[in-house]
Amino acid sequence: MNSIPNRLVMSQVLTKEGQENKDIIVLTSDSRGSAKLDEFVDALPEQIVEVGIAEQNIVGIASGLAHSGKRPFVVSPAAFLSMRSIEQVKVDVAYSNTNVKLVGISGGVAYGQLGMSHHSLQDLAVTRAIPNLQVMMPADRFETQKMFEALAHTDQPAYIRLGRNPVQDSYGHIDYEFQIGKAVTMREGNDITIIATGETVRPSLDTAEKLGEEGISVRVINMHTIKPLDEEAVLKAAKETKGIITVEEHSIYGGLGGAVAEVISRNSTVLHRIVGITDEPPITGNSEQVFEHYGLHPNYLVKLTRDLVMENE
Repeated sequence: MNSIPNRLVMSQVLTKEGQENKDIIVLTSDSRGSAKLDEFVDALPEQIVEVGIAEQNIVGIASGLAHSGKRPFVVSPAAFLSMRSIEQVKVDVAYSNTNVKLVGISGGVAYGQLGMSHHSLQDLAVTRAIPNLQVMMPADRFETQKMFEALAHTDQPAYIRLGRNPVQDSYGHIDYEFQIGKAVTMREGNDITIIATGETVRPSLDTAEKLGEEGISVRVINMHTIKPLDEEAVLKAAKETKGIITVEEHSIYGGLGGAVAEVISRNSTVLHRIVGITDEPPITGNSEQVFEHYGLHPNYLVKLTRDLVMENE
């Protein structure tokens, strides 16, 4: 079982990239500990800015640094970065297409028992509606490494959500091609397609494996980039399989499911089911408990997939 959280991998990549490029600056909002940035601080003390608990200011400062030729990465809890400072994200970063990378840590339901105030289950919906802003979420530590290596060399503003706890590997290795905006087919199949993102990729793979034992062929697509969405992968799945299920650690409104539905509604009549957090203040509990309650778990996904297959018979 993996014991390395994605936020630690982010820190390791930024430390390496920051040593090679002194323009890379990390800004935190009293979150260097929770972001696992100790290695970065020790190695590059002149390249970190501690703003304190001031999420609106941190985005404005990062924008100013970017306009001065720096390559800032803002690292702050996702629930606050994506809500408290959203006007600054829209105006200071996206409006001028400014190269600021906004990293929301402890995203989704990672804060567990702290409940709705600390969950970030609307961040994908909000950020993907802002022009010029890329939106992405890695599946595991290997993809986190690939993603941040790529981000260190791009000039587009982006919002990236990371969880808090280690997640089970989806890839198991680092030797694969990663491209922002290009989905990864993790498993081929011709009955049903499951499109997942972030920490829901591993449960989706487990679901496909269980159903494979029953003779149901499930394609699993890792949509690590929500915006720009890989529409080609969605349309290919709509054409080649009998139904699409989207799975996300997010509200059922406006996230991955909404993005996929927008593509399908313009181009296909394929059956589509959205699995996510329903329209209510989410229950409190650890990630595993919340995932199971809302169906982000193989136990539910297996049944839903079976039902979708039967609807096509």
